[in-house]
Amino acid sequence: MRLRRLLADSFVGARLLKPCPQDQRLVRIPRAITITRMRNRLLWLFVLLLLPASALAAPATMRLDYYHTGDATHEVFSKDRVVIEALPWPGNPRRTLDDTNSGKYLFEVRDRATNRMLYSRGFSSIYGEWEITDEAKHMHRTFSESLRFPVPEAPVQIVLKKRAHDNSFVEVWSTIVDPRDKFVDTSHPPAPAPLVTIEKNGDSADKVDFLILGDGYTAAEKGKCEGDARRLTGILFATSPYKERRKDFNVWLLCPAVAESGISRPSTGIHRRNPVGSTYDAFDSERYILTFDNRAFREIAQFAPYEFVEILVNGNTYGGGGIFGLYSTVAADSLWAPYIFVHEFGHQFGDLADEYYTSDVAYLPPENRVEPHEPNVTALLDPDNLKWKDLVQPGTPIPTPWQKEKFEADAREYLKRRRQIRKENRPEQEMDALMTEVEKHEHELFASEKYAGKVGAFEGADYEAKGYYRPEVDCIMFTRAKYFCAVCRRAIERMIDFYSGR
Repeated sequence: MRLRRLLADSFVGARLLKPCPQDQRLVRIPRAITITRMRNRLLWLFVLLLLPASALAAPATMRLDYYHTGDATHEVFSKDRVVIEALPWPGNPRRTLDDTNSGKYLFEVRDRATNRMLYSRGFSSIYGEWEITDEAKHMHRTFSESLRFPVPEAPVQIVLKKRAHDNSFVEVWSTIVDPRDKFVDTSHPPAPAPLVTIEKNGDSADKVDFLILGDGYTAAEKGKCEGDARRLTGILFATSPYKERRKDFNVWLLCPAVAESGISRPSTGIHRRNPVGSTYDAFDSERYILTFDNRAFREIAQFAPYEFVEILVNGNTYGGGGIFGLYSTVAADSLWAPYIFVHEFGHQFGDLADEYYTSDVAYLPPENRVEPHEPNVTALLDPDNLKWKDLVQPGTPIPTPWQKEKFEADAREYLKRRRQIRKENRPEQEMDALMTEVEKHEHELFASEKYAGKVGAFEGADYEAKGYYRPEVDCIMFTRAKYFCAVCRRAIERMIDFYSGR
């Protein structure tokens, strides 16, 4: 116990750790300590750095649910509730502070008495996407959101920040959370489904904990849900750099049963009231799958150790989505599920931007062109300081030429055919056939590019034909390619390192 207190006083964020009786035997304290108090603490700090994360007792997990309300120009926040979740904190105690500079938002947990930062994480949100749609210019909406962190020992200030135009984080909201407040919800609701281990490679504190959450599966389809989860997990880990870093992940599955198979698809008159609440047609985009029921989603997910979540939808209509630090989604039975699963997880896990720009999206173009914070797209405002400059080979021109006009002309024709298939509600097989044709054509086109496989700055990215650039001519984040470009791979590896404590 004494050792744990010395450790807790010796590094930023350690006050979040609480001793666990079964762990006290893991480390023995010398009875005779003759060095000074300062040297003593430095010694135990050194010991702490050598100990595996699993040797430290995990604190409980605290969740702040709040409401995010506004429109395209104004936003306000209000506290909903504070909850102690069902499972201990799964994160690495050496990675309490986020230095990845990721996400549109950032939250900090600061000790109320000393203002010392105990925990921080960058993230993005549904609101952050919705506020750049046309709908946000004409109405207000409210979204439920959550912040999760290790339970503190004393009152803390939660500070929420948002990106400014220069990409710096500016405070937009602050609230106090007292872990001893009588209104902190410590109830123990029943688990919605058994927790299934898809893949476990070690203690949660030393691994990336990835939860697959099934939605739209009946009790009779439980086996199908697990089969879908295992199949798509295998596809993720067959893709670099996940392939090489597979042992840094734990993968879990929760699949709460629904009364009727499938999820909502309002554009075709289908509505379901499922536990997770997934739906097609998010932001009136027919292939965009989200759940807007954050409270329900969090109440289910808390029964697994998780840092990242994939919502696995029981259906065959092309669709998916991904928001950094929140969740990603995929229609499990779509012919394109392997691609969608990996692509959308890239958004959620690596904070990767979409590199495509010829498909229909709900987002409006920015009024002022600024440098995106995502690691794989750039506005090229300063070509001499390209953010991935170190990966560009000498002699590669910036911007980098490619067959842009040919690609765009072909894309317009394919998009016209796609819209017609959806308008007439024709069988999904026709859409699959069209996409297969597109995939083959794009592969042949890019194989003939002079700078294929080279890192440069290729114009056309982030939903814009002009003014934004991607690192390579092709990538999973651009088309239905089967590989990530070098810049995306590096971004993913950096996140794996961060969450696995490398």
